[in-house]
Amino acid sequence: MKHLILGTAGHIDHGKTSLVKVLTGIDTDRLKEEKARGITIELGFAHLELPGDVRFGIVDVPGHERFVRTMVAGVGGMDLVLLVVAADEGIMPQTREHLEICSLLGVKRGIVVLTKKDMVDPDWLDLVTEEVRDYLAGSFLAEAPIVAVSSRTGDGIPVLKEELVRMAGLIEQKRVDAPFRLPVDRVFTVTGFGTVVTGTLLAGSVAVGDEVEVLPAGKACRVRGVQSFGSKVERGGAGERLAVNLQGVDHSEVQRGDVVVPKGLYRPTRAVDVRLDYLASAPKDLKHRATLRLHSATYEVPAQVILFDRDLLKPGESCFAQLRLAHPVLLLPGDPFVVRTYSPQATLGGGTVLDPGPPRRRRRSSEALELLAAAEEGTDQERIRLMVESSLFSGLSLEELVNRSGMSTKKIDAALGPLLSSGAVLQVVKEPRIFLGKQAFAALKQKLSDELVSYLNDNPMQEGIGKEELKSRVPRRSDPRFFGPLLASMEKDGSAQSERDIVKLPGRKVGVTVDQAGVQAKLEEILKKGWLEPPTQKELCDQLGCTEKQLLDHANLLVREGRAAKVKSDIFYAPGALQELREKLTAYLKEKGEITPPEFREITGLSRKFMIPLLEFFDQEKLTIRMGDKRVLRRG
Repeated sequence: MKHLILGTAGHIDHGKTSLVKVLTGIDTDRLKEEKARGITIELGFAHLELPGDVRFGIVDVPGHERFVRTMVAGVGGMDLVLLVVAADEGIMPQTREHLEICSLLGVKRGIVVLTKKDMVDPDWLDLVTEEVRDYLAGSFLAEAPIVAVSSRTGDGIPVLKEELVRMAGLIEQKRVDAPFRLPVDRVFTVTGFGTVVTGTLLAGSVAVGDEVEVLPAGKACRVRGVQSFGSKVERGGAGERLAVNLQGVDHSEVQRGDVVVPKGLYRPTRAVDVRLDYLASAPKDLKHRATLRLHSATYEVPAQVILFDRDLLKPGESCFAQLRLAHPVLLLPGDPFVVRTYSPQATLGGGTVLDPGPPRRRRRSSEALELLAAAEEGTDQERIRLMVESSLFSGLSLEELVNRSGMSTKKIDAALGPLLSSGAVLQVVKEPRIFLGKQAFAALKQKLSDELVSYLNDNPMQEGIGKEELKSRVPRRSDPRFFGPLLASMEKDGSAQSERDIVKLPGRKVGVTVDQAGVQAKLEEILKKGWLEPPTQKELCDQLGCTEKQLLDHANLLVREGRAAKVKSDIFYAPGALQELREKLTAYLKEKGEITPPEFREITGLSRKFMIPLLEFFDQEKLTIRMGDKRVLRRG
């Protein structure tokens, strides 16, 4: 069965609710206040099955200007609109505004219904028909059928149903293979069942037992039951009006404007890049940084308008803009929206979401405008390339690409294939998959190369820089996991060489001045003179007249050249002295089999200050192995 959403639109008291009732037998005015006042205040719902295996979920919207915000919530997801015009009144203010809203929200097809046919004579009906046709010229309803009916007598209703069947054949059903998204338009509780939400399923399907979450709050819950058009079903599909029973969330934690989605798939946003169309009927220019109300699906949120390439948007003009939202909502690429003023309340324009997770962009940036143009009309490959490139050093994960592009993983992989092959985009992390643009990767490599050279210029006696030290110099806005691929690429092109935990410059020799060579010779002599109990680090600094850093640079160079031995970070020995201790220890262990710290002190005469670091050094050197408080020779 083909499931489509049919919505009403039109001025107050033009007979929308009566028309739905005569079509379906369902009175969509369910509130006492609606019955008492004779006007629709809240969204009403009904369903209609017609020949051709077509089922319409019907959304009846309020016509009063005070309830336009409710009307907008009902338009989201409409496949077909019935623009209702009373034959005895013709085009009225909300007729105009509702038509503009439907157009801005992307409704493509509809039928114009002239109600109250029985209240006017044929000549008047012809005049009204002509007036309506003239008014609709240039709109998406310019070629729409116009059907005159009487909800009181039923005259014209069979013709209207025939037109609905014909139009249904022209409309493509919403995608069932996409992830599901259910904007909430009503929340209530049912005794014994708990929280129930209703809405129009915009895409995908949802089934009993599904793990879901309610955004933007991120409340995780499970689908306990699903109803479609009042009947229990195991699964509801795109284009259906659904009531979904949620387990694990209280009704007070859900409200109109929330959306039910698969758990962990989507993230709400506080900013969206858009194509903004400003209505020709708008009363004045729209200023940069103006605050309006954004409506999309069932959302309503204050939004500051950032105009990228101008300071004013004039009525009838269109441009790229960023909308910065007062609180997070879920918006995806391709989502239509409407913007309205606060006071007086009026619809000013709308458009389409291009990027739901953009960075803060520089105004009048040619790169930003190029990216948005590609998001609007470019190829998938061009969109993905520009999106990755615009992320600069941060890169984009596959999950972020899905959220920001609105494309499926399969389509993104197809777009990435040629980009990865050509080297325009690089995958720098395998899991999760993270991508960088070619220029960003090259710039990060150059940054690390510059840091390596700078460090060695500042530390001429150092063999290289520690890997962790170099890794810490990757720009903060980059992912630390980029370091490995960057270093591997540097080694491949010969700009770096790594050995164990050190990164070197290939072919570089440690440079030592005459003065430095003299200091090192003096340090070598001091260590020989100290022999088994060399001076402390502070004593060495005092004797050499250097800083602690300078001492360590000189000492480490002597270690690399075999002219000194490093027992601990601040204890250095002459190689001969360390060899003497090694031989004493080895001889003792071969004779006795084991040694304790006191016994080691007895054979060496060392204080605890040197004795314990030396025993630990020989353990690390794999000469000995510690067993409790004793050491034995390591075999093999």
